[in-house]
Amino acid sequence: MKQSTTEFYDLRPRDLKGRPFYFDQLKGKIVVIVNTASRCGFNEQFQGLEALHKKFAGQPVEIIGFPCNQFKQQEPEDDTQIAIYYKVYFGITFPILAKINTNGPQADPVYRYLKKQKRGVLGLARIKWNFEKFLIDAQGNVVARFSTFTTPEAIGVKIEEMLRSMQTTGPPAATTSGQ
Repeated sequence: MKQSTTEFYDLRPRDLKGRPFYFDQLKGKIVVIVNTASRCGFNEQFQGLEALHKKFAGQPVEIIGFPCNQFKQQEPEDDTQIAIYYKVYFGITFPILAKINTNGPQADPVYRYLKKQKRGVLGLARIKWNFEKFLIDAQGNVVARFSTFTTPEAIGVKIEEMLRSMQTTGPPAATTSGQ
């Protein structure tokens, strides 16, 4: 089934300072989107995510984190504190956007879109826990969804495959942003 990539590139979540983060700047990039929580037992994945960010620096790859407090209140800080905490305690340099909800009536439009495109285990749409990951190709198609238990390193292998494929087929046609 062909997905609507226009919808992906139309998304505009907020960054930690409340400014729009335009997804149309991601055109032509492979994107990993992950819901994060600093006090989660899986927070060691920050190290792996940061390693991916550094490994693919200078290549068309973007890692984006969305803090979420919906799972056992493991992200209680506000956006200002998150900005400091993630940098100081976890050394994060990839984009961390504003804290959001991933499930329920207040779910962020990004997560409503992602869950609609790729269901999880047993066909369930809801995000089950922190550090679920979505992989989006360079054309804006949601190509995979990974559980909390999938390591960033495993996703790195998929990213490498996608980059090799891009090299043989070439980058997508450039488009002009209406910003």
